[in-house]
Amino acid sequence: MSYQGQQPVIPTQNHLDDKEILVSEHKQEEKSGRQSAAIFNVVNSIVGSGIIGLPYSMKQAGFPLGILLFFWVSFVTDFSLVLLIKGGTLSGTDSYQSLVNKTFGFPGYCLLSVLQFLYPFIAMISYNIVTGDTLSKVFQRIPGIDPGNVFIGRHFIIVLSTVALTLPLSLYRDIAKLGKISFISTVLTTTIVCFTVVRVISLSPHIPKTEDAWVFAKPNAIQAIGVMSFAFICHHNCFLVYGSLEEPTLAKWSRIIHVSILISVFISIIFALCGYLTFTGFTQGDLFENYCRDDNLITFGRFCYGVTVILTYPIECFVTREVIANVFFGGNVSSVFHVIITVIIVTIATLVSLMIDCLGIVLELNGVICAAPLIFIIPSACYLKLSEEPRTLSDKVMSCIMLPIGALVMVIGFVLAVNNPQDCTHGREMFYCFPDNVSLTNISVSHFQLTTQLSILNISIFQ
Repeated sequence: MSYQGQQPVIPTQNHLDDKEILVSEHKQEEKSGRQSAAIFNVVNSIVGSGIIGLPYSMKQAGFPLGILLFFWVSFVTDFSLVLLIKGGTLSGTDSYQSLVNKTFGFPGYCLLSVLQFLYPFIAMISYNIVTGDTLSKVFQRIPGIDPGNVFIGRHFIIVLSTVALTLPLSLYRDIAKLGKISFISTVLTTTIVCFTVVRVISLSPHIPKTEDAWVFAKPNAIQAIGVMSFAFICHHNCFLVYGSLEEPTLAKWSRIIHVSILISVFISIIFALCGYLTFTGFTQGDLFENYCRDDNLITFGRFCYGVTVILTYPIECFVTREVIANVFFGGNVSSVFHVIITVIIVTIATLVSLMIDCLGIVLELNGVICAAPLIFIIPSACYLKLSEEPRTLSDKVMSCIMLPIGALVMVIGFVLAVNNPQDCTHGREMFYCFPDNVSLTNISVSHFQLTTQLSILNISIFQ
């Protein structure tokens, strides 16, 4: 009697190979998805609210010098992001704070914790300012809506967007889950860049160029570096993104950073060039303040940008919360305290943003006080102290150059920002939007008329 039918069925070798292939493909897709999420998180962190001030930085530095400084800052950003992870590898640490603590002890740890908290926290404030400014102008364009209605005012919009969107998104505990959100934000930012390209073609010929439009260099170049540094910095969350990778390695991180910086540079330089070429010496800290309110294309652009900064906000909140968790709770926070800390941080940032409405000064000060040391000084100092490689090594030479330059940018930039604050024209229509409130899509005003209007209105902008 045969019991062959009751014997266990042994899968064939081909079947085992198929299963292994499927598991391998699934793991590969997961790894690839994590890397893509990391790229979009880095890009989203870079092209946040800071990108809106890049055309203004061109005006501060002088157009030719501004372009050179832009590419220099982007190169330094790429270099220092890789340098940070190298420092973490050398010291056996997995966070920016622990790296500095291992390198410079408790005083260095305290200083970095303050900077690493202040930068993203001030960035959250700037995101709220942008949200209130841009979306209030969008809602004012809705037919039948009274422009003075409190429900479309910037204060109400800031509070509403915080409660409905930014706070819930900020409650996530895994930064990798924000990858898809960051992808959407990047797509919207690219759309906004396309709008600035359209407007530089249609609007630029109708706005007079200022006398200093093409000057090679200007005295405020240091402030320009501060604004650019604010736009490009994402060092405060790089260890978070690095830790979200599947099997993180230095080589993998370098590839992610190179791709992320290339994407960010492409988006940012087009935006900076088109914005400045449209308005030259009239360019403001918030570029959208330069466009007239009855421009329908820019109205949609304002909406896209408002959504973009709302989606970028949670990444900055992640960092501020991590700093508090590391300093006061040893890095381990229960679910209850996670919620409490998040709510407190978001609430304070919202209250401060309700009292400030000038974006440019926020970008400048955050750039020179926080971004400069986080990009230029601290990564270089940590690497120079930890590395035992020869001084002639390219990484060490570059670090020796970055460190003193960062110190100069920080000190001189702060003095200039305080002594020469920009003229904030928040909420005021620019002179070229007149007469008769002509829509920008149908402007046909001569250079002479615009120049005459400027002198009659006696507008003194950015002197």
